[in-house]
Amino acid sequence: MQTSSFNLSNSTANLKPHRLNPTYLPSPLKSSVNFRPITPKLPLICCSSSPRNLGHWISTPSPVPERQSDGFEVKAASVPDSADGGDAAALKKSKLMETVVLGSLFGLWYLFNIYFNIYNKQVLKVFPNPITVTTVQFAVGSVIVFLMWTLNLHKRPKISGAQLLAILPLAMVHTLGNLFTNMSLGKVAVSFTHTIKAMEPFFSVVLSAMFLGEMPTPWVVTSLLPIAGGVALASMTEASFNWAGFWSAMASNLSNQSRNVLSKKFMVKKEESLDNITLFSVITIMSFFLLAPVTLLTEGVRVTPAYLQSAGLNVKQVYIRSLLAAICFHAYQQVSYMILQRVSPVTHSVGNCVKRVVVIVTSVLFFRTPVSPINSIGTGVALAGVFLYSQVKRIKPKKA
Repeated sequence: MQTSSFNLSNSTANLKPHRLNPTYLPSPLKSSVNFRPITPKLPLICCSSSPRNLGHWISTPSPVPERQSDGFEVKAASVPDSADGGDAAALKKSKLMETVVLGSLFGLWYLFNIYFNIYNKQVLKVFPNPITVTTVQFAVGSVIVFLMWTLNLHKRPKISGAQLLAILPLAMVHTLGNLFTNMSLGKVAVSFTHTIKAMEPFFSVVLSAMFLGEMPTPWVVTSLLPIAGGVALASMTEASFNWAGFWSAMASNLSNQSRNVLSKKFMVKKEESLDNITLFSVITIMSFFLLAPVTLLTEGVRVTPAYLQSAGLNVKQVYIRSLLAAICFHAYQQVSYMILQRVSPVTHSVGNCVKRVVVIVTSVLFFRTPVSPINSIGTGVALAGVFLYSQVKRIKPKKA
């Protein structure tokens, strides 16, 4: 029986450290890892029958091929220097669109007003019934309002009885203002009616002082002088002048400015306030119901085809022109309130002054109204006074 003897020793004479070759390492590790030779302290195991060198027990790592570059490089994306450049461009574009919309509204305001005065004058020339004409205009306006509410073009308001009572005086003077305007247009030239209506600032100042206690500044009083002087000069030389047309236009000024004063006096509570478009819509409907009974009692039913034919009128022509005048009547006032929601009252007043100039000029050209040089000067002075009034309204009185 063979015996085997084992000699355990701490000697490491037969073990040699194996140095790793750095060339076998992947390229990313070459620059970041520093390898040092490691000398393992292992006991020597010797077999007396067949002593062998144990060096081959330590396996040598197989060479790892260096990873080839795939050609892609990762770089940090640069951030634009001005991050808010897009916001500035968007803001500029938004302002441009607002300007375009506002300019379009002013154009529609003037256009609807021009066509209203032309079609309305054509109807009143052959059909001199201003109460019936005004009632038809309120009726068409009421239909447009109901269509707007039904189609959700504008939110249908919830109005209380207290609000209706507060709006009733406004509807009454609104009805009278438009009725007197049509009475004046039926009696005198369109240009002369609008020249007289340039006196509106005068009535506004007087009524505001009487009922609201708003005393005018010296600048405002001064601006009223050319308005009154210009209207007087134009009236003296107006070829179509008559007192019925003159006083009807003056009554229209009084009624319209009374509406503005009443709206400030009665519609002051927050819970009773309505936006301008809703207020105008409600006033239009109320005006129709206020004027319809008056029309039946005074002029009767004169819009039937039989009556128009008996008067020798072209029924189709009268109907079409009346309808177009009514649509333009409601449209220009609706657009006017839309503009008022976007600009200041002073800007709106300036636009209204320019509108009056445009209406006077176009009506003179369309109807070939004879205008003398003195009449033109008077009209120009009155309109210049209106423009001056709109500017000096900005000047606030100094507080004591």
